[in-house]
Amino acid sequence: MKSTLMAAVLLRGAAQAQQMIRFGCSQLVVSRLDPLVNPGLEQSPHVHQIVGGNSFNAHMPFEPGFDLVKNSTCTSCTFSEDFSNYWTAVLYFKARNGTYKRVRQFPNVGLRTDGGVTVYYIPPYDGKTTVTAFKPGFRMLVGDAGLRQNRGMQKQLCHRCLGAGYDRGGAPCTGSDTTNLPNKFCEGGIRTTITFPTCWDGKNLDTPDHKSHVAYPQTGSFESTGPCPSSHPVRLPQLMYEVMWDTQAFNDKNLWPEDGSQPFVWSTGDG
Repeated sequence: MKSTLMAAVLLRGAAQAQQMIRFGCSQLVVSRLDPLVNPGLEQSPHVHQIVGGNSFNAHMPFEPGFDLVKNSTCTSCTFSEDFSNYWTAVLYFKARNGTYKRVRQFPNVGLRTDGGVTVYYIPPYDGKTTVTAFKPGFRMLVGDAGLRQNRGMQKQLCHRCLGAGYDRGGAPCTGSDTTNLPNKFCEGGIRTTITFPTCWDGKNLDTPDHKSHVAYPQTGSFESTGPCPSSHPVRLPQLMYEVMWDTQAFNDKNLWPEDGSQPFVWSTGDG
């Protein structure tokens, strides 16, 4: 696969944060479910890992007043007051003999999770910009599950080849980070970063493509206080995921394709 990653989020209003919030979410389920892109379909075309509130299911109709999260009674996130659901594609390793094995995740530094993702809510770095909390029932999506080439890929999706001893490097999507999955052995695994839009139209909790109601700032990127486009004037908290893929078990040249090509494949079906 090139650099396809589909990441969806269902958000229920969180308090406005003046400080960064970082917490781990263990896997709630790994399943062929995507009620955002494939609402009501009991078998989504591809597999996702879902974290968060226990009310998650295949049926998430977009209608006034509907908020799936309010039916949750517990969460797989360590921030126990957050019943939101967050989900991403799953990564597989395609061995030389043609078999596939799901790549498991390991806990991010300082956290204790069983698979899953690390979730960040980050205020603008200037400490002055007014930020509006996500409204109940809010939804948005990053990426394109059907993308098969890098053209048009968002710079807010990136991968880092981690070194031994958890060498993380600098800020997300900077330095040696790439939109493609690393085409080499990574001693410390691979970290995938997904950074969501921070500008909202102030009206729609969702749109048919799950993207048009939000936008990235006109300038800058991560934690940016760059101006929002006039069509999306309301500033949202910066939401970001980190997914830690434990690829170390596959650092064996006898398992990789003989031509040395990229052996990792997203569950969106991209080979």
